[in-house]
Amino acid sequence: MSRNRKRRMMNQINVVPYIDVTLVLLVIFMVTAPMTNPGVVDLPKVGQSLKQSPVPPLVLTVKQNNQIELDNQAMARDQLLSKVRQALTASPERAVVIAADKNVKYDDVIAVMDLLKQNQVDKVGLLLSPAQ
Repeated sequence: MSRNRKRRMMNQINVVPYIDVTLVLLVIFMVTAPMTNPGVVDLPKVGQSLKQSPVPPLVLTVKQNNQIELDNQAMARDQLLSKVRQALTASPERAVVIAADKNVKYDDVIAVMDLLKQNQVDKVGLLLSPAQ
């Protein structure tokens, strides 16, 4: 009679080894996670003093009405370029900074920077007021 009896299939899964492996992996991750470097980037702050050059920079001011001034003298763009070139030939290590009103469009400031870069003015930066 035992020959005619069909074998029953086992329909259970033993999950205890899987739980053991999962717990071991969890412990490994919990121990190694604090040791990893999260890649912190230390950015400079606006109020931080930057390295000052011995020669004061040329200050270009872009006003809200798109008027450009060089050292508080209003002038056209072609006249501005000739004055900047004259100042840079006298002292080539001198930088040019752009002081723009906070209500000036970003495009207008970039246009002035692009104009200077196209005319081989390499040291161009933005002038910021320190945080209070």
